[in-house]
Amino acid sequence: MFSSLMPQRKEFFDLLTAHVDRVVAAANATLRLVNSLGTNSNDLEALVKEVALNEGSGDKIKADMITLLHKSFITPFSRDEIHTLTLEIDKILGALQDVANAVGMYHIDDSTPESRELAALAADACLRLNRAVITLGDKERASEAINLCREIETLESKADKVLKKAITRLFGDESQMWKAIRLREFYFLQENVLDYCQEAARTVEEILIENS
Repeated sequence: MFSSLMPQRKEFFDLLTAHVDRVVAAANATLRLVNSLGTNSNDLEALVKEVALNEGSGDKIKADMITLLHKSFITPFSRDEIHTLTLEIDKILGALQDVANAVGMYHIDDSTPESRELAALAADACLRLNRAVITLGDKERASEAINLCREIETLESKADKVLKKAITRLFGDESQMWKAIRLREFYFLQENVLDYCQEAARTVEEILIENS
């Protein structure tokens, strides 16, 4: 009886892993996109499409997870926790796509040190979330996962400081007010990625603590 439940248990972890893999791929594409701004790169459109492709793939994984939740009698941990984590991972992918789409929508023609730093922090947080989620099926690695979640909290705090510094610098030149408004919106979209990573990390930590 117990052995017959194991493949289903593995399927939950496989879907979560696939979902956060898409997050890392989208975050890396977004980082390359931001770093390519202002370099006359021909890759910008391809990178925006790459982010969208990963977001679309994530939507399919989310749908598969919700279907699995509905048809499964036993889950590796709380249904609500799995559902919440799935939606939070989906929010990260949506936030990354918002950043990619904003490049064209707000006519962001060049990157700034702050936008590059925010993109790098987001990619780092997404990678750490990926590693934390992958450990969920291994109780012996719980402390490793909790440390990763707390590192994401630190990255989000650092991003808050970068954002505040960036906004302060933006509005120092009134002749560039319209550009400042566009960049401010772009920075906030970038910081949203870190916020959603933090939310997902807190859920992972709660799962680990409740199931230790």
